Amino acid sequence: KACLASTSVCFDLSVWEIFVTLANGGSLILARNALELPDLPARDQVRLINTVPSAINALLRAGQIPDSIRIINLAGEPLKQSLVENLYHQAAVEHVYDLYGPSEDTTYSTWARREVAGQANIGRPLHNTQSYLLDADLQPVPTGVAAELHLAGAGITRGYLGQAAMTAEKYIPNPFSTNGERLYRTGDLTRYRADGVIEY
Repeated sequence: KACLASTSVCFDLSVWEIFVTLANGGSLILARNALELPDLPARDQVRLINTVPSAINALLRAGQIPDSIRIINLAGEPLKQSLVENLYHQAAVEHVYDLYGPSEDTTYSTWARREVAGQANIGRPLHNTQSYLLDADLQPVPTGVAAELHLAGAGITRGYLGQAAMTAEKYIPNPFSTNGERLYRTGDLTRYRADGVIEY
């Protein structure tokens, strides 16, 4: 079975669709965008869709998610629990993943397998990614307290080309690192649950 490759190569979701799929021996079904899925001759070969919640919601409302789909990866927009519930009502869907990550920490930063009757969350950091919920003084906040999400790790980009001031504002020295690593300030307010999962 195959992954739907429907994301523009200008958007970092395409990196995952193309390279992760091919590196693991999978195949791609090419489309101009996810909404083209119902019209593709190979639509019934697609096992995995990697797209934004608004696109999968449009396919769902139109009744156009093929029975071959087992895994739905969603990123780029907040994922509402009501959409998760509706996706699991599709008989064949086995997994719905919420993949959070700004382009500045490409491709993804955190992941969660969303559950029926669960709570909206973005899960935990991926391997080689660290997440910090920090106050205005860059101090960690207690569990349950909302604070800005900061990211560090292998996926952090160098900054904004030709925009030194913006780079200095968003990419700051990591006070928890001794090797000169930087933190990326996402601007997103999140909080840790007692189990360490991040709520967005």
